[in-house]
Amino acid sequence: MTDVTSAKSSRRPHHWRRDLIELAALFTAVAVADAIANMIVHGPEGPVLLVTSAVALAATAGFHTWWARRHSHAPPVTEPGDPGGSAGSAAAASGNAASAGPDLSGTALWRMRTTVRDEPGSLAVLCTALARHRVDILTLQTHPLSDGTADEFLLRAPAALAPADLTREVAAAGGTGTWMERADAHDLVDTPTRVLNLATRTALDAAELPLALRQLLGRCTIHSLPAQSLSGQPMAEPVPEEGVLEDTVLRLRDPSGGAITIERPYLPFTPTEFARARALVELDARLGPRVPRSRDVLTLPEGNEITVRRADAKDLVAAREMHDRCSARTLSLRYHGPVGDADRYLSHLLSPRYGRTLAVQTTSGRLVALGHLLWDGDETEVALLVEDDWQRRGIGAELLRRLVALATEAACDSVYAVTQSANTGMVAAMRGLGLPLDYQIEEGTLVITARLAPAPVRSPGTHGSPGGPGPRAAYQPAER
Repeated sequence: MTDVTSAKSSRRPHHWRRDLIELAALFTAVAVADAIANMIVHGPEGPVLLVTSAVALAATAGFHTWWARRHSHAPPVTEPGDPGGSAGSAAAASGNAASAGPDLSGTALWRMRTTVRDEPGSLAVLCTALARHRVDILTLQTHPLSDGTADEFLLRAPAALAPADLTREVAAAGGTGTWMERADAHDLVDTPTRVLNLATRTALDAAELPLALRQLLGRCTIHSLPAQSLSGQPMAEPVPEEGVLEDTVLRLRDPSGGAITIERPYLPFTPTEFARARALVELDARLGPRVPRSRDVLTLPEGNEITVRRADAKDLVAAREMHDRCSARTLSLRYHGPVGDADRYLSHLLSPRYGRTLAVQTTSGRLVALGHLLWDGDETEVALLVEDDWQRRGIGAELLRRLVALATEAACDSVYAVTQSANTGMVAAMRGLGLPLDYQIEEGTLVITARLAPAPVRSPGTHGSPGGPGPRAAYQPAER
């Protein structure tokens, strides 16, 4: 294929003028040769003239060789419509531009959103302004608005290009309300793939909904308000079935009852984002309560087998029975309040809307331990409850290790535990994580915070990985 293309590229069009010129040159050369021969044979300076002609001929041949070598790198002239012509010209132009342009080895990824007029050519002007600064547009989404179009870009820009300079150039090209933030490798996944991945995760696990909304909408705070408080008082205002879009606030009906409020003060939501968020919530509502049913069977040092699995509201009765078997001291260390109120929190704690719960059960099916990972605003709390007869066997440490792994997958920066200094089991379990710990004591209450390492980047189809930049959603429960 390459040989054929090269042969086509080296051909020249056939013209009658070229033949006429070559024929005239031939006759001229014959006439000049005849004249020179007569001068050499019949003239007195014949030998001298012959040597001079030889020197001139050698000089001409040397000049021709030098000229040919100097210009041999010039690209061949191609015919219009020749496939090799446009490609070769484009490659040469690209090579020249690359050699003349700045070094792009140091680059940075940016997410940028700006609003342009809904007129033909407005986007082209903006893209041209970005190209002048060697900014590569990796992805582009358009969000139609009533007074224009919000364009969201994923950009690879030279590291030396300051965000303020880039924003100024965008404004000069007609962009308004420009917003920028740093992006990372997660954002390189194209939008349809990312949305399908979020839908898959939500379909497999109800606890993924707040995380999926966070990955869909970026940095935001998500509040979940139940219809009623633990005391029976109404809390959430009724939300229309189609939801409400109010500039920087989205309000959606929670499938489990109550309302979901999503706030993003720095950037208004677009109708497109609102429609996507509503579709995820509707998917969660149609599928109903669900939790992954994977189970891990472990063997304790004394030889007893236990099963660790995810728990949900279906375990409410078994959890209350475990409370009845726990001592008042154990319940007091766990709930930091009146022991009689412990049962009131269980329905909230077992709801996947507020976090994730792991349960430990014996071979007979009895529930003997619970571990909770709770979304608490911008932070994440871990809490453990192990039945008295099953303490000091490593169950709490195993639950805590698994909860921290779930928090890492959810892109949490840290987890904290609220306990008392007398709860040596919880303190030892936190120290056993091998993570940097911070200790705070307030009015006799000990707060231990563990800073987590960032989760590795996973493939888009990996279930359980948030796959997005920044901290996880600030998903705030109303009461606990």
